[in-house]
Amino acid sequence: MDRELALEIVRVTEVAALASSRWMGRGKKNEADQAATSAMRAMFDSVNITGTVVIGEGEMDEAPMLYIGEMVGTGQGPEVDVAVDPLEGTNIVAKGLNNALAVVAISDRGNLLHAPDMYMEKIAVGPRAAGLIHIDDPIPRTLEIVARANRKRIQDCTVMILERERHNQIIEAVRRTGARVRLFSDGDVGAAIATCFEDTGIDLYIGIGGAPEGVISAAAIKALGGEMQGRLVPGNQEEYDRCVKMGLKDPRQILFMNDMVKGEDAIFAATGVTDGELLRGVRFVGNDRAETHSLVMRARTKTVRWIKALHSIPNKPHLVME
Repeated sequence: MDRELALEIVRVTEVAALASSRWMGRGKKNEADQAATSAMRAMFDSVNITGTVVIGEGEMDEAPMLYIGEMVGTGQGPEVDVAVDPLEGTNIVAKGLNNALAVVAISDRGNLLHAPDMYMEKIAVGPRAAGLIHIDDPIPRTLEIVARANRKRIQDCTVMILERERHNQIIEAVRRTGARVRLFSDGDVGAAIATCFEDTGIDLYIGIGGAPEGVISAAAIKALGGEMQGRLVPGNQEEYDRCVKMGLKDPRQILFMNDMVKGEDAIFAATGVTDGELLRGVRFVGNDRAETHSLVMRARTKTVRWIKALHSIPNKPHLVME
């Protein structure tokens, strides 16, 4: 993939963030998601890729655009897999809470796991603990490893966990070690990749969340030199059979980084919709202008760019604002 694609992909996440940000705090998550999806899909038409959506808004009969299997891009560039979450954190935006993102990951054709829309057990750490953890290790052992790698005491480590009833035992197990717990309500892509940035103070991400979000997170973590492991959690026979059709002989096998994101290259981009640990949200600064904060990275070069942009809303042809 050409390195120029990284900046092109940021344009896609920027417009999705701008579109959905108008709905912040208005209690309408579906409208926010649709605004992000429509803007992102329109912007993809200007990107020089021959892209196939492998993780998107749903199956062809479930989503009008950015559905799994849809072709995106001009058709004039490299053949790539595309994973999108136009609005990661629809409830977050509806309630005006933190950590909503617009995210896109791309990789060479055939290199992204076509993760079905089901649950996945996940664990993620930053570069210092990469190669040292295992998803089946007990939580006390994992925290000992992570604390040692990050040169901290266990009680100084912070673990990100999605606030759900299914995680009560995990939360209690972490608390018993003396480590700190930070719960979050939605949006586990940002939570997972926060482990790779020292200034977030997050040492470990663990829990069960969406499988598509797991693959998108893995693309970012691969570029950052961290590690993520996962395991699909089929909820019924239909989901189990779908895993088998994907080529997983054992749907409960451990998925390592190279299972989720093959090869040496992947590009990940995210733009903040609301404020979070990684990125500031969209700010409307007057005179029909808005400011965005984005992050883009490439696995091959390990380059990480932070991009602050000022947009003139009337000059955004792909952006329909109320």
